Amino acid sequence: MKRRIATGIDIGTYQVKMVVVEEIIDPREGRQLHIIGTGLAESKGLRHGYIVNKEEVSASIREAKRQAEMTAHVPIRSAFLAVGGISLDEARATGSAIISRADQEITALDLEKADKVAREAAAPGFLNRHVLHSIPLEYRIDGTKVLGDPVGMKGVRLEVDYLFITCLAQHEDILAKAVEDADIEIIDQMASPLAGSYVLLIGEQKMKGCVLANIGAETVSIVVYDEGIPVSVKVFPMGSSHITDDIALGFRVSLEEAERVKLGRLSGQMYPRKKVDDLISSRLVTLFTLIDKHLKSIGRRGPLPAGIIISGGGAGIGSISDIARGSLKLPARLAEFRLSSDTKLRDATWAVAYGLALWGLTGDTNMPQRNLGATIGKFFQQFLP
Repeated sequence: MKRRIATGIDIGTYQVKMVVVEEIIDPREGRQLHIIGTGLAESKGLRHGYIVNKEEVSASIREAKRQAEMTAHVPIRSAFLAVGGISLDEARATGSAIISRADQEITALDLEKADKVAREAAAPGFLNRHVLHSIPLEYRIDGTKVLGDPVGMKGVRLEVDYLFITCLAQHEDILAKAVEDADIEIIDQMASPLAGSYVLLIGEQKMKGCVLANIGAETVSIVVYDEGIPVSVKVFPMGSSHITDDIALGFRVSLEEAERVKLGRLSGQMYPRKKVDDLISSRLVTLFTLIDKHLKSIGRRGPLPAGIIISGGGAGIGSISDIARGSLKLPARLAEFRLSSDTKLRDATWAVAYGLALWGLTGDTNMPQRNLGATIGKFFQQFLP
């Protein structure tokens, strides 16, 4: 019987979440995955996903680690880290290569050449940034689009359209240092929206086309899928805390009281339901208008039959699905976190940390994903067009 363990860390503006997953391979029962530990701590020292006080962040990570080790009964020495916040961005570029072999068969070397050309074309946008992921969106051989991996096919010229997901190098470095200061080695990193999509979306939704929107405290991150491929990742500097601010200003009350009003814990003559709903709706409409504008900019406004799937701590606010449906003219629903009833995870806000742990167990994280877009791990091979 083989046993492996992986840990995922999601450092949010309000909370640090840690999930420990165990993989057991039994010759008789096959492969089984079990959540054996979780850790949750209040985040301190962050703003919009940026670290403003590394020592406070490290202390929060250590507290989440302590809880996770107590429940998992194993020491946590290494983990997979989510990178999020408004430092996430994307760039697109096309690379090409003349097929090198005399028999015109495409090899991995040709893909590496195309990736290098694409990176050079996108290089001006990489100033002060790290490339987290390099994802091929479309392959063309002699001008004709091909499906699947082009290696082994024949042609004269290969073209590849790439999506590069990047983050500020300074943000990534200080985030990694905060984790290492908590005595945790980082095995690999993944953009938060992709980690969440790993467990919140099913294959059919990705193939038909959809948007996964994670509504956090100070940011909203989205990942757009079409034909099974993540075609866009975007983060907006707006979140559920802005609704709290609107209510505090609208009723001239403290932020703590406004938060309780937002969550429906306070009502009555002082807080007319209609005014509360109007304040919430106004902010959500503004948010979904930003998402709609982005979808239009990438040519995906409308043709997403699976619609928008909403997750995160702000997903349960007001009639959010109805507002999203009206604003985007798309089907809308809350994300479903498909886990057994005996799990230690309570809701979809744990999806990023859980997705990272699963990636650590199922993805080939030893491959040089950052350097060679052609040689990507198992997680990203599912995105091959």
